Amino acid sequence: MSVLLVIFYIISFLAVYVQVFFLVTFLENRKKINIRSTNITLDVYPTVTIIVPCYNEEKAVMLTVDSLLELDYPKDKLNIIVVDDGSKDNTWDVLQKYSNNSQVVLLQKENGGKHTALNLGIENSSTEFVGCLDSDSSVHKEALKRIMTFFLNEETMAVAPSIVVRDPKTLIQYAQRAEYDMSHYNKKMLAFLQGIHVTPGPFSIFRKRVFDEIGPYRKAHHTEDQEIALRMHKHGLKIDHCPDAYVYTSSPSSIPKLYKQRLRWIYGFIKNATDYKDMMFRPQYGTIGMFTLPSGFISVSGVVLLMLFTFSQIYSFLSRKLLQVKAVGVSSMFGNSFSFDPFFINTRAFLFISIILYILVVAALINGRRMIHGRKIFSWDILLFLTIFSVIAPFWVLKAIWNALTGKEASWTEERDYSFKQVTP
Repeated sequence: MSVLLVIFYIISFLAVYVQVFFLVTFLENRKKINIRSTNITLDVYPTVTIIVPCYNEEKAVMLTVDSLLELDYPKDKLNIIVVDDGSKDNTWDVLQKYSNNSQVVLLQKENGGKHTALNLGIENSSTEFVGCLDSDSSVHKEALKRIMTFFLNEETMAVAPSIVVRDPKTLIQYAQRAEYDMSHYNKKMLAFLQGIHVTPGPFSIFRKRVFDEIGPYRKAHHTEDQEIALRMHKHGLKIDHCPDAYVYTSSPSSIPKLYKQRLRWIYGFIKNATDYKDMMFRPQYGTIGMFTLPSGFISVSGVVLLMLFTFSQIYSFLSRKLLQVKAVGVSSMFGNSFSFDPFFINTRAFLFISIILYILVVAALINGRRMIHGRKIFSWDILLFLTIFSVIAPFWVLKAIWNALTGKEASWTEERDYSFKQVTP
């Protein structure tokens, strides 16, 4: 047995283990997942500031700010700070629509990156809670109230939302819709295990004292939402997930845009996990050190090994056929008749491991969809996700690894894609 095959078996087993672990966690905690379909009322409405960092967002920023103004939350308790990070288009002119709105504060600065825009907003906030909303996203009107219920637990320091692909039009966007459903499931399971490693830019809410205690956002390889979550865990601060706080985001509409986005995400994970490598396999850091970070590396390694293993199998097959042609001629490849014999079905272990893994992934997708839509749905976009991502994901993973080794960073501003129709789950 080749070394590559042995490593493939080990990584595949660990990948199956992760999915089984999530499934067991789901079965044990499924009754705790509360999806609210009606309006709720809070006994107390804490003060909240939402920061909207933007750069060249003239086409999308109004949708974002308008959705915040439409939140079902007392106007005197909600502040909105929009930070123009040195846009070169008409973003600042568009934002003047809100110049007379008492809820909205407009700030303009030289371009310094998203993390600097967020930090400027934090410096200008004085509320008990502070959050962010990417300027290509919009929020459900009940999202903030639903998130705030999780802060009734005094130990909770941050809450992440559920991100939904807004108005998918292309096959790539439909595939991402299924992928995001699975991410809801994974994030909620990690929340039960206290192992969330990302507080995403679209509408994560923090207690303001988080930044007072551990410092502001950092550049963090253009994935500041990953770094702040890891830093919170390092300081023992709890992160939760609100499955019914819906945020609608514009997802990449083409393979090149998706490739750039995922390249940045994977590169950011590799670099941030490397920066926090001292947390790996350290029991004092709980799930994040003993499970989340290791399983992330398992996923990255698994994709690469699967690609290498597939190519090795194709090479082996073609080599055998070439020898066959040299020995008995081209006609040997095309018989006059075809017959099927189950004896020749490939029954090696990796086939069954792959089938089991795909079944578990589909289960995760369906459970995630149930969390968002309130019902289990198996639809064609799940097959689309499995097909498309199985083919193209290895390429951005390999490129991310190469970039991490060479120190070449990606730019998040190249990924922007806009849609203006808001939909609800």
